[in-house]
Amino acid sequence: MQNLTIYHGSPNIVTPVFKEGKVYNDYGQGFYCTEHLELAKEWACTQDSDGYANQYILNLEGLKVLHLNDPQYNILNWLAILLENRRFSIAEGLSNQAKKYIVEKFLPEYKSYDIIKGYRADDSYFSYTRDFVNNSLSLGGLRRAMMLGKLGEQVVLKSKRAFDSITKGEIFLADRSEYYAKYCERDRIARENYKEIFANATSHDELYIIDIIRGGITNDDPRL
Repeated sequence: MQNLTIYHGSPNIVTPVFKEGKVYNDYGQGFYCTEHLELAKEWACTQDSDGYANQYILNLEGLKVLHLNDPQYNILNWLAILLENRRFSIAEGLSNQAKKYIVEKFLPEYKSYDIIKGYRADDSYFSYTRDFVNNSLSLGGLRRAMMLGKLGEQVVLKSKRAFDSITKGEIFLADRSEYYAKYCERDRIARENYKEIFANATSHDELYIIDIIRGGITNDDPRL
């Protein structure tokens, strides 16, 4: 039996319920967790309230797992799923064309999976994808940006079978005076480092979305 210990940060003690939660999250409706206790504690707190890192034991036996950071996938596969699910304002012209191109050419079949593992795109990290779609950030710059802050991967339960495969574990209190400060500091450093990446985003050797569209680049292109 293969078990995975995961954590969900929340202001509340949470019992996961299938088909609850926001539809417009990164990978659609699901239960979003991390394998890292300390990160869950950071995400659990707000400026005004403590939170909880809810622990669960996930039995992976018989579950289909889509791991978007495996070598057969590239960052545009992840981005295509994000663009299909997240809701945001996008300008007409190149940005809108870029969104349509990425979804059409790079969207993997992901809806039949029980579990999805991949990057987490909170609000600051989602801004990096906007810059890429707007042709302001290269593909390499996007890859580097997603490593900032060391958010790791999120583990998302998608199917009824996945929800039926978890058991509740311990509950860990997260003190806002410690963990909200850590969250803010992690985000601040990531934003500062991103400024450096963005400032050096004009390399002629890197691919931008305009190059990808004009070149008709698809999923099997070695430049990705």
